Amino acid sequence: MLTPRTTLSRRITAALDASRIAVVVGGSGSGRTTLLQQLRDRIGRTSAQYIDVERTATTPERFQRAIASVTPFPNADAASPAEAGARPAFDTTMAFLGRARSAASEPATFLLDEFLELRTFESFPGLRRVLHDFIDGLSASTNRFVLSSRYVARALRLLRDRAARFEIIPMPQLTAEDTHDILGPTQPGSSDDGDYLARTVNSLSDGRPSYVRALADELAILREHGPGGPGGPGGIVGPGSNVGSDPISALVSLLSPDGRLAKECGFCYELRLHRARGYGALKAILEILGEEEGLTLTEISHRLQRTPGSTKDYLSWLEDVDLVTSKQKRYSFTDPLLRVWVRLHCRANAPGEDDVAREVHRYALPRLPQPQELQPQPAEAAYAMASAPSSGIIEID
Repeated sequence: MLTPRTTLSRRITAALDASRIAVVVGGSGSGRTTLLQQLRDRIGRTSAQYIDVERTATTPERFQRAIASVTPFPNADAASPAEAGARPAFDTTMAFLGRARSAASEPATFLLDEFLELRTFESFPGLRRVLHDFIDGLSASTNRFVLSSRYVARALRLLRDRAARFEIIPMPQLTAEDTHDILGPTQPGSSDDGDYLARTVNSLSDGRPSYVRALADELAILREHGPGGPGGPGGIVGPGSNVGSDPISALVSLLSPDGRLAKECGFCYELRLHRARGYGALKAILEILGEEEGLTLTEISHRLQRTPGSTKDYLSWLEDVDLVTSKQKRYSFTDPLLRVWVRLHCRANAPGEDDVAREVHRYALPRLPQPQELQPQPAEAAYAMASAPSSGIIEID
């Protein structure tokens, strides 16, 4: 899915070589899992173990068994069953992570995907501070660790006093050059401007890898079948030279009720909301920001018909799962395409074809690059902002 990002891999390798723990953060579809699996293959499957925490963190006992059943490391702690009880099982897992060695007696490397999902264990006796205990255990080990999470704000808050050992590494957005590589060469004899198409797709997708891939795949379908074919937008054509090079038409199709990005955005929307508190009120705030972005706390509380105090709590919970971002005390969606999805699909009736076309054009037209416009370098300003101290964050149980 991703073009090679050598600088990112080198930064992680440098962190490991310096005995630091790399923490890769980025939103859904940013390529974290792909990156960790590539690292495992590069390091070697006998020297590195990839662990999908999100899929295996059910109970501490089952988590311990899931790791032990597939580990490449010959270690008695992993092979032996844990003592009965949640806390002993977790301690057995931490002992294994801390002391495991490869067959050549070298330090083991563990790649823990979505490590914050260990929070699931907080409901078990003796594990109220499980994430802090986990971080303390890794810090005391001489093994090598790479962690990942889609929850940027939570990861930064958990590790803000651990700078000496942990290195936060944001997943970078794709550049126009990366997007050009994913789109591939233009067809022979085509008059399409490949660079302009790449810059347009990169802008519409906000440089997010999964969105770029979805647009690239949809453009390929449109080239092959036309606007009336599978996945086509029914003849709604944007300002491209032909429908096969018109990313606006592709985006219309992708955000239609059965479209690929409609489903992907819906998944992200529900996943993050279910990890936060105040589900119904949070949805209401997202609908308000869907109608108009850049609102202040006072403006949002007035439209929500709730007190500024409770509204501030709701907004802090949305920031905690990276659904909204505050800049100069004005709130907006972190993912601009998710806002388009909210405008289209958080309503009583499914949107019609004209509704989707109208919203996509409204989103796309201000973002279309000028033919001679230079592509700005992708910034990591959002992550830098997230790492700044914030007085509005409230701990979520």
